[in-house]
Amino acid sequence: MQDNKGIKLFALNSNPELAEKIAAKMGVELSEASVKHFSDGEIQINIDESIRGNDVFVIQSISDPVNENFMEIMVMIDALRRASAGTVNVVIPYYGYARSDRKARSREPITAKLIANLIQLAGADRVISMDLHAGQLQGFFNIPVDHLLAIFFQADYFKSLNLKDVVVVSSDHNGVKQARNLAQLLKAPIAIVDKRDSQRLTDITDSHVIGDVKGKDCIVFDDMIDTGGKMVDAAKALKAAGANDIYACATHAIFSGNAAQDLAASEYKEVVVTDTIAIPEEKQFSQLKVLSAAPTFAKALSLIYHNKSVDTLFQKHEI
Repeated sequence: MQDNKGIKLFALNSNPELAEKIAAKMGVELSEASVKHFSDGEIQINIDESIRGNDVFVIQSISDPVNENFMEIMVMIDALRRASAGTVNVVIPYYGYARSDRKARSREPITAKLIANLIQLAGADRVISMDLHAGQLQGFFNIPVDHLLAIFFQADYFKSLNLKDVVVVSSDHNGVKQARNLAQLLKAPIAIVDKRDSQRLTDITDSHVIGDVKGKDCIVFDDMIDTGGKMVDAAKALKAAGANDIYACATHAIFSGNAAQDLAASEYKEVVVTDTIAIPEEKQFSQLKVLSAAPTFAKALSLIYHNKSVDTLFQKHEI
């Protein structure tokens, strides 16, 4: 990796572990800043070193607590602008509110667009994120957006397991394109879990598997795991259809409510996620496997800092 000594890399409170890994991969130290919260929830940020004229990168996921972490980004951008930063680049490994990307019902907000507007209004010059829930979110910004993909190192992990007769499974019809992309990298067929009931199921009477999974190792693929309902239901349906070992794979481990407990008690041999969201100790379980997104972010940030194309990260892959 090229010399990154002139870069200024800041971590806020959502995922300092990932920020430290990115800094280590880039061969730099995290820059000094203090982020404090007053008793009433107000945020105070102090930048403890000069950043005048520097290219600054701020790392923060919009994850639980979503609104608090988002406000930290906004206050930090304002602080950096007032400290005369050369450019302000916001690294958002997990872009919260991404599922609110359109009006599905009358009088409904498009919150993902509102978030984009506020980030730009605060003064960001660029956004770097991973596996946005909907690709059109890039168009919500009028500044450059670098959309990184976890699918390549996820595919490399499953290749390393040397699984036989692999089938990539979409947990519903909406995720077929994602499943097809992973299947192409693994040179595997796909299957789909067809769920006819719109509510979360505790049984599999209305779920059917489209595709041949009998005796095969299955990878249920999605961009995120929130409550875990779709994933758990998919595992039950696949096991009923005669699948062999079943793996879950997703980029963002939101793990709301009892998701971790439900996944731990499910049919999955492994639940493979990334560290775009920090997973607290109480939500970790024996089948959980966390892949680090730090190498991908580190390479991307280095390329951006040196004004080189981020596309070089993906040129050896075809999906």
